[in-house]
Amino acid sequence: MPRDTADTRPHAVVIGAGFGGLAAAVRLGARGYRVTVLDKLDAPGGRAYVYREGGYVFDAGPTIITAPFLFEELWALAGRKLEDDVELREISPFYGIRFDDGSVFQCSRDAGAMRAEVAKFNPADVAGYERFLKKSEEIFRVGFEQLGHVAFDTIADMARIAPDLIRLSGHRSVHDLVSRYVRDPKVRTALSFHPLLIGGNPFEASAVYCLISYLERKWGVHFAMGGTGQLVDGLVSLIEGQGGVVRCNTEVSQITVDAGRATGVRLSDGQEIRADIVVSNAETGHTYKHLLSDAPRKRWTDAKVDKARYSMSLFVWYFGVRRTYRDVDHHTIVLGPRYKGLLDDIFRRKHLADDFSLYLHRPTATDPSLAPPGCEAFYVLSPVPNLEGDADWTEIAEPYRQAIEKRLEETLLPGLKEAVEVSLTLTPLDFRDRLNSLRGAAFGLEPVLTQSAWFRPHNRSEDIMGLYLVGAGTHPGAGVPGVLSSARVLDSVVPDARAHV
Repeated sequence: MPRDTADTRPHAVVIGAGFGGLAAAVRLGARGYRVTVLDKLDAPGGRAYVYREGGYVFDAGPTIITAPFLFEELWALAGRKLEDDVELREISPFYGIRFDDGSVFQCSRDAGAMRAEVAKFNPADVAGYERFLKKSEEIFRVGFEQLGHVAFDTIADMARIAPDLIRLSGHRSVHDLVSRYVRDPKVRTALSFHPLLIGGNPFEASAVYCLISYLERKWGVHFAMGGTGQLVDGLVSLIEGQGGVVRCNTEVSQITVDAGRATGVRLSDGQEIRADIVVSNAETGHTYKHLLSDAPRKRWTDAKVDKARYSMSLFVWYFGVRRTYRDVDHHTIVLGPRYKGLLDDIFRRKHLADDFSLYLHRPTATDPSLAPPGCEAFYVLSPVPNLEGDADWTEIAEPYRQAIEKRLEETLLPGLKEAVEVSLTLTPLDFRDRLNSLRGAAFGLEPVLTQSAWFRPHNRSEDIMGLYLVGAGTHPGAGVPGVLSSARVLDSVVPDARAHV
């Protein structure tokens, strides 16, 4: 496609309209680029897609907003204010963690309430919890505030932070570090489960991810009224206000490369769109293995992509019910009888176990408008092995959903089966086929130390000039703050638009 002669700004093509791609587009638009965002789905959002059926609204993926300033910054870059377009409402408690014996640990921003929750399980752990929170803050100051938006282009960049990583116990796992401060198994679980929110195993993910505990405490946990899709729609509006374009139902099949430099993209219908720079918000493995299949690569070869460790996947059930459950929190984690054993099954053995732990989202606890009057909208997700396992989701999806339904009916949602009137499911096959995620991994590369910072695919491609990467699979990683921060990195690695004039 020839450049629009009416707009002489350098052209940036962004592949993927997830949060990473949309945030990148806003930042590039603010720096003088004409931006075109392309997405294969029929609506923007990526993992933050929105399903609507029978008067119910279901956020497909992220529901927790923990660093609102990252969105406020994007709105400011476009000359607008976030609060004029989207209401973020703080949630308290953040979530309840329901153990298999029925006991509940309520996580919140209230320091006194948190000490009381710890004391409820083991009074002797309160002092250790306080020390852990200080450690979490120290890790946050370095891992998030200092390094979360910094590019790791060279091994020297990694060498500079190595002393801090060692000092902050980055070589240990999250669960290991937590266990050094508290003794009660349930308190350890409550303080260590956070890596699961970004695709990691608490027993293997770097202790750097303990920063999430302080991040929640610092800014709180928020929900976008109207659903996370309101943030997606707002970002699209910012891009269009900058003169950019978001095109859906438009699948990219190849990044075009000439003499080692990205020159644009080829669509699945054969059409080519030329660009001065290309930003891929597609999963990094898909970007290198499929979108660059014809391009010579030294770092991220097919063999290296195949040998990488990928996160677990998810089974998600979205359901609407014709009744209310007023005693259920906005977010509840429903743990099964096993913790470490189940995680070993998911991450190591790639075995779909008979038991499971669940994350239950009840958005109508905060925003009743997401369901018809007198009804509730829910989604429940279960971490499951990615497609390296041998589960046949074409056969087991419905029996697995029924098992989850039975578990919820026994624990939190009595009468559930008879009340369901809308039901949708998402399996690892959907992550592979709908979202182009290698092995159906829900979060891309697994967040272990050997796949973090410099060891992760760089935000500025090591193999192709003029190609940049954002999203869960690049630095700093998955989760809404990580994905938005990956777009912040572009400010330091993408040339000013005037360099292309």
